[in-house]
This record gives sequence, C-alpha cells and structure tokens, in this order.
Amino acid sequence: MRTLFYLLAICLPFAIIPPANAQKVQLLTSGTHSSFRGLSVVSDRVVWVSGSNGTIGRSVDGGTSWEWIIVPGYEKRDFRDIEAFDENTALIMAIAEPANILKTTDGGKTWKQVYNNTTPGMFLDAMEFMDPQHGIVIGDPIRGNFFIVNTVDGGNSWGMRSSQRPIAADSGEACFASSGTNIRVVKGNAYFISGGLRSRLFKDDQGIVLPIIQGKESTGANSIAVQDKDHLIIVGGDFTHDTSREKNCVLTHDAGRTWIAPATPPHGYRSCVEYFDKDKLITCGTSGVDISADGGMNWQLIDPGSFHVCRMAKKGKSVFLAGGGGRVAKLTW
Repeated sequence: MRTLFYLLAICLPFAIIPPANAQKVQLLTSGTHSSFRGLSVVSDRVVWVSGSNGTIGRSVDGGTSWEWIIVPGYEKRDFRDIEAFDENTALIMAIAEPANILKTTDGGKTWKQVYNNTTPGMFLDAMEFMDPQHGIVIGDPIRGNFFIVNTVDGGNSWGMRSSQRPIAADSGEACFASSGTNIRVVKGNAYFISGGLRSRLFKDDQGIVLPIIQGKESTGANSIAVQDKDHLIIVGGDFTHDTSREKNCVLTHDAGRTWIAPATPPHGYRSCVEYFDKDKLITCGTSGVDISADGGMNWQLIDPGSFHVCRMAKKGKSVFLAGGGGRVAKLTW
C-alpha cells in the first residue's frame, strides 16, 4: 500500500500539468472606457482596434505597446468595425446616425470621411475586404432589404453595384454589429448571416434558415468563419443569456445543404469565430473564450474572460482578441 501511495504521489502531479503547447489568453492592455468590437490584424506586429467613444488603437510591435487615438469630431461615435491594410492605412466604420466610413493613410493622425449616409434607420454592421481594393459593407434592412454597399478603389468611394439585386429581410430579421464578422468573402462570393426573429445564411443572394437559436431580438447568428466555399461554421446564441449553450453553433461541409451541431458546443453565447489553422478555431463572447482542434465538433473553454472579437493575422500566425473595458489580448501557446 505504501508503494502505491508513493507511486501516486510521484505520478499525479505530472498527470495534471497541462501540455506545454496549450493555448492561453494573455491580456495585453485594459482599463480604457471604450468597448472594442473592431479588430484588424495586419501581421504578427501590426494590429488595429476600434470601438466606442471614437477610440482607435494601433500597435506596431505585436501588442507590446499601443497608441490610442480619439478621432476629432467623432468622440461620441461607435466604430464597430475596422479594416487595416498596413501600419498607416485603415478604414473605420461608424454604425449609425449618421452612418460614416473614415479612412487614414498616415497611421491615424488624420482621417477623411469617405462615406456618409443620413437615411433614417441606417445601421451598419460589418465591413469585409477580399483584397486591398475590393470591399463590402452590410447593414440592417432599409425599406425591407438588407443594406449593402461596395468599393473597388480601396475604400475611397462606396456605392451599390449596378448588377446588385435587393436581398429581402423578414420582419424582425437584421444583422448583429457584434464583431465585424457576420460577412465573409470567398473567391469573390459574399456570405453573410442574420439574426433576431429569424436567422439565416445568405449566399448567392438566397437565404438558408439556420438551425441556430432564434425568435427573439437577442438571438441568432453573430459570426461566420469560412474555410472554403463548402466548409462554414457559425456561432451566436442569446446575448441576454450568455452562458446558455443551446443551439449556439452549427457547421456545414456542403455549403449549407446540411448542418451539424457540435458534440461539445462552445460554453455560451459567442459573438465571433475564426479559423487559425485548417481544423483549429477560436470563438469568443461575453462569457469566455473556446478553442476547437477538430474543425468545430468539440470546444474547450480556455478562458472565462469577456471578449467581443478575435481575429488572426492576415500575414502571420498571431491571433488577437478585443472586448469591453479596453481589453486587448493575444492567444499564446
């Protein structure tokens, strides 16, 4: 018996030590009075964030130090999404009343308004670029149709394509401006998701009803990640019950013809999901951060902290997160 206790005493500590390559969330900065929902990771070193109170953050050393900018004249605006192209060039999106898009080419020292829309009810949700010149912005329905504008000149001007057909929304259906990731572009084709009283995936201008929780203004799909035209994963839930795991994640391997529910879903409402390797994903929300190593079938909670958005570097392997209270973090191994 003593020998057994001795062996357990030796082996047990080693058994409970997590593997050296286990992912962790490393908090880089916090404490400002802004909530960040916009995040653009250009490279392992260049990171931009945007959020409430007209606040923009920029790091050129991988998040070690930050430059904080309050955009003059926009001190009370909420920049829910940002698209950065390098350490000097970025676009930011102010969601409503009026809806504005601004651009900087000098690292945030000055900003030029490149889009302005005063239409009553205007509310922009997300901005996505397929390359440095071609981008798309989606907004909540106006007069029954989802609002969409495009750019072909790097965001210097915006408008509707002449060939663009209206996409009708159901009553009570809209998009969540929760992380700037409810629209993605793959090989020139845009995929976007809706939520609220009805939650759908739109591709090729057609809507596919999602097997995700819906029926209230607080429910539905919040974020989509696209590996290729067939492999998609969608997260959401009910942000008023952010620890509920009910129908908060679905995935498809055939472009939405059939859907699969995870065997182990994320641990609550999730506002953003992102691939950071072929079968590896990260998802975050106000009740924590999960990762999956098997394409989204099983999720492991790695941090209970609240984050709105997670994005991987366009050129690199770094993954950053941002959220309320000026929180910016990095996924580490």
